[in-house]
Amino acid sequence: MEERRALLSFAALSQETRLHIVRMLVVAGPDGLAAGVIAEKAKVSPSNVSFHLKELERAGLINQQRESRSIIYTANYDGLGALVRFLLEDCCAGHPDICAPVSDLAACCAPAPKENLQ
Repeated sequence: MEERRALLSFAALSQETRLHIVRMLVVAGPDGLAAGVIAEKAKVSPSNVSFHLKELERAGLINQQRESRSIIYTANYDGLGALVRFLLEDCCAGHPDICAPVSDLAACCAPAPKENLQ
């Protein structure tokens, strides 16, 4: 990730409502949430949530897709992962024990291994 993109992402996340929205969408998973549901859960007006969603999308932290008459927003896991990698790319400095707690946290998000169906 380029530093300029990282700064844009950090700027977007530095606002309370936007941080709350991203965390909400991470929890929602790949199904995402409609804009109206996000506004309701974030306790902001539809026009206000629209502004925040636009900023988060511009920063590459969320995605949107149309489903019939609704727009569904999802976390952009690739963008969020790139931001975390940007923060940690110089981590450890030859001391892997420094980053071990972070890698343990990342393991919680790894897909579960598929069972053999034989």
